[in-house]
Amino acid sequence: MIMGDARELKDKLLEAFNAHDLDRILQCHSQDGVLVTPEGVAEGHDQIASFYEEVFTGFPDLRMTVWHTVLCADPAVTEWTLTGTHNGSLVLPGGGVLDPTGRPVAVRGTSTCSVGDDKIISHRIYYDQLELYSQLGGELVFDDRSSSAGEGPPSPGD
Repeated sequence: MIMGDARELKDKLLEAFNAHDLDRILQCHSQDGVLVTPEGVAEGHDQIASFYEEVFTGFPDLRMTVWHTVLCADPAVTEWTLTGTHNGSLVLPGGGVLDPTGRPVAVRGTSTCSVGDDKIISHRIYYDQLELYSQLGGELVFDDRSSSAGEGPPSPGD
């Protein structure tokens, strides 16, 4: 696939994402495509669809605004900001569910897409989960070995 075609496919994915159009999102991916995110790896259309359904459920107004694209043949690279409001249930790492908070979020990230046979075969999304979860009211908590527990820093080998 030539560079213009890869960028065109990435742009189609963006349009489908912003429309929350799962069918069009899947049309951009190969049947055995792989989606890698901070939450984990989704392989094939069923798992990729599940990932996007969970995101769109948690953030019904979610939109991606692209602010930079890197011109290269493969992978196609995009930097973006996601904005939305947490008005639906969100599955958390570890399987817990965060009830709607009503909080707005704005998260910066980047994604890369490798293509083959005019479809995305690998889509990698990178963003700071702590940035997202802190905007939702989450806090970073260390286990009881941290210095905030009154025991001082862990010793080497702990």
